[in-house]
Amino acid sequence: QVQLVESGGGLVQPGGSLRLSCAASTNIFSIYTMGWYRQAPGKQRELVARITSDGTPNYSDSAKGRFTISRDNNKNMVYLQMNSLKPEDTAVYYCNSAPYTAAWGQGTQVTVSS
Repeated sequence: QVQLVESGGGLVQPGGSLRLSCAASTNIFSIYTMGWYRQAPGKQRELVARITSDGTPNYSDSAKGRFTISRDNNKNMVYLQMNSLKPEDTAVYYCNSAPYTAAWGQGTQVTVSS
């Protein structure tokens, strides 16, 4: 079974930056569109960015212009560079294929607060 491990979250002040990483246990995801999702307390999980197998990105309106998704298929890694963070970006961030197909990992907590 594929395992997804997210890392890189933390506490950051508004306007700050974080880089999230997602490691997949198998290279099967190199052929999938991959996505970063987030779930804030009391809200549904939402897709904030996705990237095709050949590297074409797509962003939600809330992420556009601030987040950058990338991938390294040789390393089975997906990244999310988040800049100009806002308190409303506070959530647990997850990676998965888009649409999702694997079991969810534990996610990584991002907290934006002064």
